[in-house]
Amino acid sequence: MLTFILIAVGVILLTVLLVKLIDKFVPVKAKPILTIALWALIAFLGYQTYMSIYEPIKFNKVKKKRYAKVIESLIDIRDAQLAHKTVTGSFAKDFNGLVKFLDTAQFTITQRRDSSVLDELQTKRYQVDMYKDTVIVDTLGYSSVKDSLFRNSDRYKTMMNVPVGKDGEKFKLEAGFIEQNDINIPVFEASVKKAAILHDQNKDLLVQENQVVSTVVGVKGDVVKVGSMDEVTTSGNWNKTYGDTE
Repeated sequence: MLTFILIAVGVILLTVLLVKLIDKFVPVKAKPILTIALWALIAFLGYQTYMSIYEPIKFNKVKKKRYAKVIESLIDIRDAQLAHKTVTGSFAKDFNGLVKFLDTAQFTITQRRDSSVLDELQTKRYQVDMYKDTVIVDTLGYSSVKDSLFRNSDRYKTMMNVPVGKDGEKFKLEAGFIEQNDINIPVFEASVKKAAILHDQNKDLLVQENQVVSTVVGVKGDVVKVGSMDEVTTSGNWNKTYGDTE
């Protein structure tokens, strides 16, 4: 883009120079036509130069606004999936199952307290009552998972819908297990292509956006996602300026 700007500026300067040369050397009858044509070229190149600067600014403004809304939805999905894992031990494989879970599931409210109990082995050995420390977990009651996460909102029923960008687009949701040290660890991933979020924006700038390689500068890769099917993580691939990645 910088190269294009420099070329455009150079051409504009050259055109201005040509106008002056025409004014000095070209016959009077031919001057009006050539002058108008050259000034039209100057106007066109000036417009192209302006757009080359304005388009990226516009693209970034739209991108940040849409990413923020998408990330809000992904955070809702992650919260719901973490609750599902807490209650069931695994992540939901699809949105239908996740929504049904939220409609009915409850957290168990517990209280841990220190106590001591008779140590029968030591008591038998020393012929005197011996006690050992223990932790007792009391169940105090239950609370709705839905109410705990979403209060009075029912937005969880539509969290599968991508809120901006291409009409009718839905998040892709996957879940499964990764084996580490002979242990199957549950994982999940929710994602949407940047191309769907920014489908109506400048295609060249979208290609550049898909090539972002670090969350330090933006959203990494060609998707906006949370979780991973390749590693044990529930983090998002976005910059912290968009919201909590953890």
